[in-house]
Amino acid sequence: MARIKGGMNAKRKHNRVLKAAKGYRGARSKQYRVAKQSVMRALANAYRGRKEKKRQYRALWITRINAGAHMNGISYSQLMHGLKLAGVDMNRKVLSELAIADAKGFAEICECAKKALNK
Repeated sequence: MARIKGGMNAKRKHNRVLKAAKGYRGARSKQYRVAKQSVMRALANAYRGRKEKKRQYRALWITRINAGAHMNGISYSQLMHGLKLAGVDMNRKVLSELAIADAKGFAEICECAKKALNK
């Protein structure tokens, strides 16, 4: 039985990597060996970045809630604790949107948290 050479498969694999490296500077977009390293690193950074983005958004929401809470005379930690005691189940994303868009509504939530803390 005749031996089948792997040239077609190798060419397909190389082209897939070089296509992914399109736009990279110099040898990173032209030479397979260098392009493969660059693509592997880029994919690893993209994976890490998708996880990091979630952390950054949460930190942003907390900062916004904290600013809104301080405007209403309460700290972030006291606000969150008061909301938990009051049984208000709102996530940080919604609270931060309220703090930005609806100041009166956020002030009411802060008052609810203060009442729950004083009980």
